[in-house]
Amino acid sequence: MPKLPEDCQDMIEVREGVDATDRELVALLDRRFGYMRAAARIKQSRDTVRDEMRKASVIEAAVADARTRGLPEDVIAQIWEQLVEGSIAYEFTEWDRFRDPGIS
Repeated sequence: MPKLPEDCQDMIEVREGVDATDRELVALLDRRFGYMRAAARIKQSRDTVRDEMRKASVIEAAVADARTRGLPEDVIAQIWEQLVEGSIAYEFTEWDRFRDPGIS
């Protein structure tokens, strides 16, 4: 188990923590993209995949959370913009795949 950031004494410990955190982030993204697959399966119309109001709400919530944690809001907004756009693209692909299994 890596040390918490405030307990690190050298760069080896810092890098171990960063690497472990990256693995956790990928695991969380795996779950998030699973929800995108579920949405693609559940939504009846392809027109409902892109929801600009929901996108804005998700980004706004992430920025608000970043603010309370003292994280750089502009960086979090950029990351979430990429994450949500990537998720939408993935959901479109999955929506099509669920309706036409011949698509890979």
